Order: sequence, then structure tokens, then C-alpha cells
Amino acid sequence: MTPELTALTLAAILQCIQFALMAIPANIELGMGKTSSPRDLDRLGKPIVELLSTKTARLARAMNNHFEALILFGIAVTVITLADKGNAFTTACAYSYLGARVLYIPAYYFGWAPWRSYIWFVGFFATLAILVTAII
Repeated sequence: MTPELTALTLAAILQCIQFALMAIPANIELGMGKTSSPRDLDRLGKPIVELLSTKTARLARAMNNHFEALILFGIAVTVITLADKGNAFTTACAYSYLGARVLYIPAYYFGWAPWRSYIWFVGFFATLAILVTAII
């Protein structure tokens, strides 16, 4: 497995960990009745994320943000791997993405502004750099 694919696999495992970090307190706060329901607004009154405590809602938003970022990172790793253009730079970018995503969780949870945005940008830039490397 290429180093980039290893980083992608670890990022996917991180996503599973993020799900647990969010789901456990969400179920404690709201109960299984709400979290396992169809989450219809007419039943709950507002979106489920708005019913969560501030920090649990932050964990939910961080998890959703990683879902969005993981799509683009997955494309970047797939392209660089299939093009057989991986090198030390793309490996560093892949692990920079992973490190940024790990740091993003506490940054979001604890409300580190503006650092959360800077950390997000490191991951985004690393992904973009992999994509550009695949093209050139």
C-alpha cells in the first residue's frame, strides 16, 4: 500500500472515531428515542444538531466537515495513486492532511478561533497540493 493510501485509510478510521466521539454524548444528551428516530422536524421541533449541547454540536459539525474534506482527499489519493505519481512531497501532504484533521477535532471542540480555520486550511492546501502534483 502506498503511503498516501495508508494516510487515507487512517483518515477513514479517524472518521469512525469522530462518529463515536459525537454519537456517544449525543445519545446520552438526547436519548435513543430521538437519535434513532427519522428526525422529522414536526416531531423534534428543530434539527437534531440544534438540540445538542454546544460542545457535542461542535463535534457533530467537525465530523460533518471531515466527511466533506474526506471526499476531496480520497479523490486526491486515488488520482495520485492511479497516476503512479506519489513521491515524498505527496506523502508529506497526505500526512499533513491527516495531522490537520486530528488537530481539527480539539480545535473545533474547544473553539480555538482563528486557529481552527488555519488548521482546516492546512488540510485543504495539502489535498490541493496532491491534486496539482498529479496534474503536472
